[in-house]
Formats: sequence, C-alpha cells, structure tokens
Amino acid sequence: MGIQITEALLRLTAISLLVLTACLVGLDSQRKVIFYIDKKASYKDLRALVGLVYITSLAAAYNLVQLSCSSFSARCKRSSLQSCRYLAWLRFILDQAAVYVVFAGNLAATQHALLVVTGEDNFQWLKWCDKYTRFCVQIGGSLLCGFVASLAMIFIASISAFNLFRLYSPTSFMRLKPKS
Repeated sequence: MGIQITEALLRLTAISLLVLTACLVGLDSQRKVIFYIDKKASYKDLRALVGLVYITSLAAAYNLVQLSCSSFSARCKRSSLQSCRYLAWLRFILDQAAVYVVFAGNLAATQHALLVVTGEDNFQWLKWCDKYTRFCVQIGGSLLCGFVASLAMIFIASISAFNLFRLYSPTSFMRLKPKS
C-alpha cells in the first residue's frame, strides 16, 4: 500500500508543479514604453513557450486522469495477474512518453529563453531581459518548476516500471509469475 500512496503523492506534486508552470508562463507579460512606443513582451512572442504551456497543461491533465484511475488499478492488483498485464504496460508506456515530452518541452523553452537572455547578433535578435526583467525572472521560475515536475514524473515512471515488471517471473523470460 505504501508504493500506491507514494505514487499518488508524486502525481499530486507533479500536477501542482505542472499547473504552476503553465500559469506562470501563460499569464506572464510585461509592458514597457521605449522611445514613446508601447511594447509588450508576452509568452506568445516565443513559440517554445506557447508549446510549453500546451505540453504542461496536457501532462497535468494526464496525471490527474492517472490519479483518478488509481483506485481501478488497486482493484486490478487484487484480481488475476493476466488481466493486469495490459493495463500495467499501458501505464508504463504512457508515463514514459509523458516524461520525455515534458522534459523535451522544458529544454526547448530553456533554449529559447537563453536566446532571449543573450540575444544573437548574427540574426539581429535583441536581448529582452535588460528591458523586460520581470518577464524574464518569471519565465526562469516557471522553467525551474517545470524541471522539478519532470523530476517528479521520472520517479512516477520508475514506479510504473516497478509495478509492471514485478508481474513477471525473475527466472523465466517474459513469463508471468504463478498465482500465489
């Protein structure tokens, strides 16, 4: 029962961090008057941040669905191992995919944010963070939350791998354990 509680707490942590990431990025904007022109920096100006909002929102929804389905999984563990095998494989594959997608989205957003911080003279991209400091600090905090959420999801994927492979016999390759 302890591993189920740990998985539920990790999923709640991941959900809260993913929602926090999506909100921090999605609600971040800053206006500044530069040479009598009103300019606004928003997450919509950077495509990687738009993708990050969608990815983290979908990952939070996925973890919420998995959390709500945990009672069904608990009933499945009490029934036959044969019927649980397909559900365990599905959860394992989806958890792995969710971790990879969230981590890749955070890395892409971090790379795009670094271009905003440093600028690029060859492409004539200006530095934003010297003009829009609050915007950059808030994006940095949201990226940190996203990476911590990715770490929590790595632990969740490890638990789902454990739940899958404990169904199989340690002595026979890909054979289910006999009923005990």
